[in-house]
Amino acid sequence: MAMLSGIRVVDLSLFLPGPMMTLMMADHGAEVVKVEPPGGDPARQMAPFENGQSVWFRGLNRGKSSLALDLKSEEGKARLWEEIAAADVFVEGFRPGAIARLGFGYEEVAARNPGIVYCSISAFGQQGPLAHHPAHDLAVQALSGFLSVNDGADGDPVVPGVPSADMAAGLTALSAVLMALIGRQRTGRGAYIDCAMFDSLLPWCAHIAGGALTGGAAPRSADQRSLGGAAFYGVYRTRDGRHVALGGREPKFVANLLTALGRPDLIPLGEAPAGAPQAELRAFLAETFAARTRDEWVAWFHDKDVAFAPVLDFAEALRQPHVAARGLVVQSDGAQIGPAFRFEGEDWAPRPAPELGG
Repeated sequence: MAMLSGIRVVDLSLFLPGPMMTLMMADHGAEVVKVEPPGGDPARQMAPFENGQSVWFRGLNRGKSSLALDLKSEEGKARLWEEIAAADVFVEGFRPGAIARLGFGYEEVAARNPGIVYCSISAFGQQGPLAHHPAHDLAVQALSGFLSVNDGADGDPVVPGVPSADMAAGLTALSAVLMALIGRQRTGRGAYIDCAMFDSLLPWCAHIAGGALTGGAAPRSADQRSLGGAAFYGVYRTRDGRHVALGGREPKFVANLLTALGRPDLIPLGEAPAGAPQAELRAFLAETFAARTRDEWVAWFHDKDVAFAPVLDFAEALRQPHVAARGLVVQSDGAQIGPAFRFEGEDWAPRPAPELGG
């Protein structure tokens, strides 16, 4: 039996954080009812398409059922109350206060279903000076400090490749919902969860923002070991215009590589503070990697015990034998990325994403 069999979720969220959270629940047996506006989740219209469905929508909403409701109509509200009556979890991603104005705030819902776990996902939370500030992932990363260290060689921040605030909120919401369900087993009462993208992302700075947290200076990427200031934790251009990455600063990796390259004299620089003290080592590695193609370096590193990786694009990454071996790409009405975790003995197979209202 799937881990979440018997758990019923009513999900009013759209786009990324909420649907990603309830996808993980659906993948492991929860019955998820995706409540959509009459026009559907906007993700349904996001290209590319395969077999008549948005790949984005399909990948985040497989295994759910769809219910199209106009929540401004009495008929739509009555139908939603029917779903809530049988639900264990309620998820919404409206701007703060909007769901309460429709008559489905936590107090109203909990009065009818005291055991419900009610989760609100928003950019900045239900209270606070920024609560009503409109924002998607990029603005949350900007206001939380993360965008400042997502900078290029010129020091200018660039748009991140990962919607970290969205995904952090989805993971945080899932953790909170599952904790609340465990707590309900003891008390019989549900819980209210105010999950903010901002709050969810902020703890991810624990390894770099200690100085700022204690009243000191903000971190600068060029001086941070894990943000590009360390020679053995960085990206280098190869002769063919591609890139490789060194992703481990441990002394053994430094010694292994520099010995193999015939420069053991540079080993002490690998243990020097990040930033300017490692400039000579970074320059040597940049010149060295520029002398061969990316794939030549892959072959050269094959028998070296060094934390090294070629920088792949998504097409290359998804074709790796490792992806196939772990079943991370599955076929169900087209290609999808499978769940990141599966339980021993759980017979998981992808279920289709719903058509609107189906």
